[in-house]
Amino acid sequence: MLPISSLPQLLKTILAWLQRGFDATTTWVTQLSWWKFFLFAALALIAGSILQDALFSSSPNEEIVIKSHKRSSKGTGDTNILIDDTGIHFNPRNSKNRRSSATDAANEADEQANAVPPEPPATPATPATPAKPSYPVTTNASGEEVHIELPPQIGEELSNAIEEAVDDAAEQKVSRYHQQASTWFKSFVSLLVLALFAMKALVGGKKRAEAETVTANEAAERESMQRQLSEAKMQMMQAQVEPHFLFNTLASVEHLIQTDPPRAAKMQRSLIQYLRAVLPQMRDNALITNLGREADMVQAYLNLLKMRMEERLTVDFQIPDGLRSAAFPPMMLQSMVENAIKHGLEVKPEGGTLRIVADVAHSKLRVTVTDDGLGFGVVPSDGTGLGLPTIRERLKLLHGDQGSLTITPNQPSGVCAVIEVPYQLSK
Repeated sequence: MLPISSLPQLLKTILAWLQRGFDATTTWVTQLSWWKFFLFAALALIAGSILQDALFSSSPNEEIVIKSHKRSSKGTGDTNILIDDTGIHFNPRNSKNRRSSATDAANEADEQANAVPPEPPATPATPATPAKPSYPVTTNASGEEVHIELPPQIGEELSNAIEEAVDDAAEQKVSRYHQQASTWFKSFVSLLVLALFAMKALVGGKKRAEAETVTANEAAERESMQRQLSEAKMQMMQAQVEPHFLFNTLASVEHLIQTDPPRAAKMQRSLIQYLRAVLPQMRDNALITNLGREADMVQAYLNLLKMRMEERLTVDFQIPDGLRSAAFPPMMLQSMVENAIKHGLEVKPEGGTLRIVADVAHSKLRVTVTDDGLGFGVVPSDGTGLGLPTIRERLKLLHGDQGSLTITPNQPSGVCAVIEVPYQLSK
């Protein structure tokens, strides 16, 4: 006997296990495709039919044995027992044989009568009345028990008939039980398949929606973490203003102060303009800025480089005013320009031309940076900046398949870098 306090706990445990089983079954059913589910249902019905025949149907050999046993036990005659208000009417098995013997005797008598002419019969004597057999009936004093003595042959026949009737009734009862159990088993298998169908049709949509929601949330969390990591890298690189570039610029200003003060003042103004454009980007955590802001920062950077490289650097800046308000990721344009200067033009003795072009094609903003310098791979890189793998990663996180970075060789020399993002106005 369980204590009363443990009974609610047992019920809770049972309900928890039932719920787990239901959830596991629902998850398994919803993960199946429809054609797999219908195949499973057909196999389940076939297996149920086989089990039904094996468990609740008797084999033909058993039926033959039972029937032969009955025939051997019954003999050649039929026994009828009828109980009514007048008493018990018993027709023994050999009654038919007796009737057939009497009929045969009558037929023989008729044949003899036809063959020999009959003589006038003598007056028959009055036969003696046969004595009726007396079968004693004994009744006890209370009248509750009655004992009737029967002849041995009739008693045996009556006993056998009663046993056969009891056996037939038992066999019919077992047959009804098997038929009823077979019907219940078939109904159980059919209801199970129907319940699984209803579970897949009704609950499957909800389970699939929940699974898709969980998957989407996990993907969004992973994408958010990747974006935060990429933006943290970008902000760290933005905060690292190129030391080599600043040191060289300040050294050039110091040298020009002694040799060419007006030019030194102009370079100083360009440096101040560049820092004013770069410092807000360091403090701003915006994922998207506008192309005009990026172009101003790159223009200030190129002004400083042109004062250092003088005639060795030629800049072709083609950004229409109508595209300055277009949305564009921060620091990408400057990164492409820095790569073109470092790896292509600055290391080339005679310098070259840097061309920056922005246009719209197929609903995409396309920014192209082209140089005719030495190209990538000629001079190893030793600087820090926003590398090409990081740019591609940021474009994928921000725009998916709509954003791309393409690097191709320029003819006759140099590199052509193209950034494509969806064209939209900056907010």
